[in-house]
Amino acid sequence: MLMRLLLLLLLSFSAALHAEEPLPPEQAFRFSAKAIDARTIEARWQITDQYYMYRDKFKFAAEGGTLGAPKYPPGKIKDDENFGKVETYRKEVKILIPVDAAGAVTLKAVSQGCWDGGICYPPINQEARIDMPAAGTTPAGAAATVAPAPTSGTSEQAATGDETSRIAGLFKGDNLALVLASFFGFGLLLSLTPCVFPMIPILSGIIVNHGHAVSHLRSFILSLAYVLGMAVTYALVGVAAGLSGTLLSAALQNAWVLGGFALVFVVLSLSMFGFYELQMPAALQSRVSDTANRRGGSLPAIALMGALSALIVGPCVAAPLAGALLYIAQTGNATLGGAALFVMALGMGAPLLLVGAFSRSLLPKSGPWMEGVKKFFGVIMLATALWLVSPVIPLWTQMLGWALLMIVPAIFLHALDPLPQNAHGWQRLGKGFGVVLLLGGGAMLMGVLGGAKDPLQPLGFLRGGIAAEAHGPAFERVATVEALDERLAAAKAAGKPVMLDFYADWCVSCKEMERFTFADANVAARMKQMVLLQADVTANSDADKALLKRFGLFGPPGIIFWNAAGSEAANLRVVGFQNAETFLPTLERVLR
Repeated sequence: MLMRLLLLLLLSFSAALHAEEPLPPEQAFRFSAKAIDARTIEARWQITDQYYMYRDKFKFAAEGGTLGAPKYPPGKIKDDENFGKVETYRKEVKILIPVDAAGAVTLKAVSQGCWDGGICYPPINQEARIDMPAAGTTPAGAAATVAPAPTSGTSEQAATGDETSRIAGLFKGDNLALVLASFFGFGLLLSLTPCVFPMIPILSGIIVNHGHAVSHLRSFILSLAYVLGMAVTYALVGVAAGLSGTLLSAALQNAWVLGGFALVFVVLSLSMFGFYELQMPAALQSRVSDTANRRGGSLPAIALMGALSALIVGPCVAAPLAGALLYIAQTGNATLGGAALFVMALGMGAPLLLVGAFSRSLLPKSGPWMEGVKKFFGVIMLATALWLVSPVIPLWTQMLGWALLMIVPAIFLHALDPLPQNAHGWQRLGKGFGVVLLLGGGAMLMGVLGGAKDPLQPLGFLRGGIAAEAHGPAFERVATVEALDERLAAAKAAGKPVMLDFYADWCVSCKEMERFTFADANVAARMKQMVLLQADVTANSDADKALLKRFGLFGPPGIIFWNAAGSEAANLRVVGFQNAETFLPTLERVLR
């Protein structure tokens, strides 16, 4: 909800609509085309009063010929609520298109426009068959036969009124400072999501492992190196994703990569428990130490850890990230898009800088306490390792791991030992935490033995046969574009709206949507009135990439809707996590 409020303030998105109903797009923007000569086609739109079209939204293709660069007439600059300052046309627009063809040509045009009353239409696909005259002859001048092409959900539909596209529209303004400040704010909001939380114990463990003697300034510099490594990676990978149409981080979400990264955390955690010391040979260590004292030490290694964390720990796609990627993909302007992603990552890293600045103040004086602190961070690193591999291991293995991570520390906290008569407050507090961990671990272990389906409800299997799985209505999986088209055609014939959910096992926000949003009773009731399809892009295969590219998406989570007439409700797209309260009105609009 906070994200949506900020978007409303930043984008000044008007919700006021005129009392009259908007026209269908075919009536608002009447399309025709004809041959001017043997090498030129004129595409013409008659635009109804109170409607306008965007110059940069026209796209053309042809069957039976090759098109050259279209020649656009000058338009009028409009400070648009959706797309910033853009060039628009009213009343009429004629576009001349060079063509190399012999005989008939089918011109395919994509256009987009808006109504002054506050409605922006999704891109309109239209076709016209044109009989091209022979060279040196004069065409009859009759307009070609025009037919609106079915809206097919191509990547052009990403340029609609949803949050992702409104964010992409920020870039079209002239105020660079506003763009960067907005994305820094988006980063701050994203820092509160589960995608960033695992980075906190990683960084904290790094600082603690440097010892108690590290200064405030040194702690901050270590944190800054980590955040800059993360930010540079976000910018570079984001630009590559925008230009190529796929996220590198998605390709890294497999058992081998996640398992290898988790193994690093296990090795680090065991060193914190005192099983061994991680150090280089004495001669090499002395040389490296001298270099460290002169040039900032292990900063490159920590920056590398930040880069890996950005790729592997936090691969979620949210509306701000998707908006920047969409802008890069549409315009090829990697400079501004990359700068926005860099600033957004700095916003995401702001809490990490606070951890670095104040973590030393939170550490106790040197002594036995420090051993306890190291072991605490050892447990945190083991928890991070388990969290990393959770998407690629069975549920019972996850739950068993969490049970052990609670039971074993509880024993070390003397949860099973009687308190001495003269026990002080810290001993009693430690035993209290130990008892809570022991009970939680015991419940998780019972859940493993009882076949529980939800780690957050390990005892749900005890409820008289009621399934412990807290998920909403079941989805039908679609694995290819062809399978999706078949299901869409069947739903259209049956007059049923469709919801397509993009999901991956490694997507934290997808799991949140499944557990907290789709499982809501009101949301589930609306969803049951739709045909529910799901594209599982966990494997990031060629078929998965084709499905994502079809809708201009860069990764999950993403939800696409079609109304009962079979048209995509492109302005209702959902990218990133939404709670039930926010998601429910979207479903109701689709069902109208």
